[in-house]
Amino acid sequence: MNGSTLNLAADYPLLNVFWSMMWFFLWILWFMLLFRVIGDVFRDDELSGWGKAGWCVFVVIVPFLGIFVYLIARGRGMGEREMKRIQRNQEDMNSYIRETAGTAGKADELAKLADLKSHGHLTAEEFEQAKAKVLAA
Repeated sequence: MNGSTLNLAADYPLLNVFWSMMWFFLWILWFMLLFRVIGDVFRDDELSGWGKAGWCVFVVIVPFLGIFVYLIARGRGMGEREMKRIQRNQEDMNSYIRETAGTAGKADELAKLADLKSHGHLTAEEFEQAKAKVLAA
């Protein structure tokens, strides 16, 4: 067996390992920033289609300058737009939960009324009156 293959790691000093790791993580960070900016451009409802196209062309043609100019020009609003989007999603989810819970509550009440009627505890007329009240609520 050749001894040169076993000493492969010895030819790469520790400082070079740290530099390689730093550049790798900076590269990952750059892509995260790029996707965040492009996502913000497309999610912004106040920005026109031409504005979105202009920012995308600027970011694609001159990526470093485009991202840095975008962060300087519109960076403050990125957080505000993100918070509005999160609040809107939370409100949508809360209204969906309220809707679903309200519907399930009526269904449970109607099932209880039908059970009372089937056991003879309610007459047909009382059942219809109670059913109308549940559906009206």
